[in-house]
Amino acid sequence: MTGVTLKKVVKRYGDVQVIHGIDLEVKDGEFCVFVGPSGCGKSTLLRMVAGLEETSGGSIQIGSRDVTEADPSERGVAMVFQTYALYPHMTVAENMGFGLKMTGHPKAAIDKKVAEASRILKLDEYLSRKPKALSGGQRQRVAIGRAIVRGPEVFLFDEPLSNLDAELRVEMRVEIARLHREIGATMIYVTHDQVEAMTLADKIVVLRKGRVEQVGKPLDLYNDPDNKFVAGFIGSPAMNFVAGTVAGPGSVTTKGLGGAVATSVALPGAGAEVSVGLRPQHLKITAGSDYRVEMTEALGGVSFVHVTAPTGEKLVIESHDQVGVGMGDKVGITFDAKDAMVFGADGMRLR
Repeated sequence: MTGVTLKKVVKRYGDVQVIHGIDLEVKDGEFCVFVGPSGCGKSTLLRMVAGLEETSGGSIQIGSRDVTEADPSERGVAMVFQTYALYPHMTVAENMGFGLKMTGHPKAAIDKKVAEASRILKLDEYLSRKPKALSGGQRQRVAIGRAIVRGPEVFLFDEPLSNLDAELRVEMRVEIARLHREIGATMIYVTHDQVEAMTLADKIVVLRKGRVEQVGKPLDLYNDPDNKFVAGFIGSPAMNFVAGTVAGPGSVTTKGLGGAVATSVALPGAGAEVSVGLRPQHLKITAGSDYRVEMTEALGGVSFVHVTAPTGEKLVIESHDQVGVGMGDKVGITFDAKDAMVFGADGMRLR
């Protein structure tokens, strides 16, 4: 197995630039997830690694090889798409081995590789079935098996779970994580779902508008975001943000949180506009009447209470108690100031 290195990678479509000089190293055996909103360039970047999109500038290396101009078949990668693209008239075994058959591999070698892939993916009992007799999750496992059989240096996944229902998505997340542990391959995975990113990744790359916002381990991005975009994107429910004004050294005034917030970060001058961010679990419901409850999502072990502040700003409060409040109720909130993050007018985190 081997790693992937991007150096100043650029992609243009005519006069429109969609990838802006990305530098990135995915280490050998690492599970790297590209995450971001629709249109951020994550699938385009993955397709450039695969060779399905030409690179307009910069270079792409797989291991020690510069593959920037190489044909997709020469890059040593296998790609799994959100659509299964299985041949309906072939059995599972035939679908998995078809690529090797087309490249002239002997039948005994193909059968051996198919058997090993089916063992890893627990597909042994389905090898003689055709795709129409399989569930969505089983079909996606066959598509992954087809990639395994090829023996690639790098696996590329382009939103492979987006066509599955919620229960199957969870099941397949577990399967893909187990697959990575078992075969130890370098994997790059694209998703818009930050829950998938947090649960699967060794490293997350947060993208926005063709640029890298931050790279790091899942909990590092969650606990120590560089900017307001990453803070709001990583975490479910998303971080709450309210407008604030610097009152002086160590103090931010914010009407949405009921007054002054003490902070130890370096603040701009008095009167500067900032944003204060708090995770939903850091807000607590108290007696009071300043916040109107818009909705309560009571999920049993956890509840999410959506409230409107006096300023009109929307907040979500996470509670592991059964809160007993509903639409139209009035409540107060409290929090520990040490949990608050402060962001400047440019969106960058103040530290």
